[in-house]
Amino acid sequence: MDAPAPITPRLSRQVMVGSVAVGGGAPIVVQSMTNTDTADVAATVAQVKALAEAGSELVRVTVNTAEAARAVPRIREALDRQQCPVPLVGDFHYNGHQLLADEPACAEALAKLRINPGNVGQGDKHDDRFAQLIACALRFDKPIRIGVNWGSLDQQVLARLLDANRARTTPLPLAQVIHQALVTSALESAAFAEAQGLPGDRIILSCKVSEVQDLIALYEMLAGCCDYPLHLGLTEAGIGSKGIVASSVALAVLLQQGIGDTIRVSITPEPGEPRTREVVVAQEILQTMGLRAFTPMVTSCPGCGRTTSTFFQQLATDVQHYLRTSMLGWRTVYPGVENLRVAVMGCVVNGPGESKMAHLGISLPGTGEAPVAPVFIDGKKSVTLRGERITEEFKALIEDYVRAAYGNKDKNA
Repeated sequence: MDAPAPITPRLSRQVMVGSVAVGGGAPIVVQSMTNTDTADVAATVAQVKALAEAGSELVRVTVNTAEAARAVPRIREALDRQQCPVPLVGDFHYNGHQLLADEPACAEALAKLRINPGNVGQGDKHDDRFAQLIACALRFDKPIRIGVNWGSLDQQVLARLLDANRARTTPLPLAQVIHQALVTSALESAAFAEAQGLPGDRIILSCKVSEVQDLIALYEMLAGCCDYPLHLGLTEAGIGSKGIVASSVALAVLLQQGIGDTIRVSITPEPGEPRTREVVVAQEILQTMGLRAFTPMVTSCPGCGRTTSTFFQQLATDVQHYLRTSMLGWRTVYPGVENLRVAVMGCVVNGPGESKMAHLGISLPGTGEAPVAPVFIDGKKSVTLRGERITEEFKALIEDYVRAAYGNKDKNA
């Protein structure tokens, strides 16, 4: 079987957001956003740190009040004291020009400014306020993301294109005009920023909608019109499996075309669910597509009539949790461990075969099978586990493998 053709990334400029490179051939960046009151420094610091430890490489915070703006430098200082260097992005709507003018320390503490051209102001106020935001970005040497959203689309741009569409012999469908308005708003805003003196390599664009087909059509259009780095994500993707599936489908189609330099999965957390879930989903989208590797992943079977026991389900859950939590310590000690593949299978039909294709695999007994679980390491049967301590013993085998396969990389180089 021939290997699949590699994904060819779209050529884009590179923008530095703090120490993180976006675009220009850099790895696709995972980002997230807090849902705490930014003025609550302790809560925001705790959530930013949790998101960063989960793997978010940029974290956005809301800056909507003077109290929030004043809190941003304190948040940055607290994160630095806790050795959490993740770059912070400020999210501004309506009053960003005033907040940054009144609280310059806020701009200084941020690594990037996110500006929504639909929420800057109308008419002359729009250009004046947008110019003030760009002047702040220039003063503090910050990149910006021009983030257009169909829920807050610049109505002047939309009205202009609707008028032009009505004058056409064959008017375009309304949805297509809205797509054009979103892309036009982003590109005209970027041109305005460059006219104000902001270099093009400090601009990132996004055009967010909440429907999968609209997002795909929009970004295909936008990618063909510019070479700015593009931030991908469905806005208001939804809750639970709907939000995860919609985001995964939309982003996968675009990423497969090489479109996208940074992503966010904007899912609504279910009650009691950690905010970090969106980071895990974003990482898994990139990892399952072979675009990046973040943590060892588990291949496991869905179960069938041959697997009436639920033990293999619990083992797969325990092992995946163990691998993800272990990465906090492993990533600095065992370079390359994120590429580890583990299989947890439930019966003899596909169990041994799948286990042999992983670095480590265990094939649990199905209904009526002998109560033994062979373990395969690098394609060869290694040991057979049985009894009440299979989970602990399999984790120990993983630990031994990681230490042997990924330890002392610098010494062996």
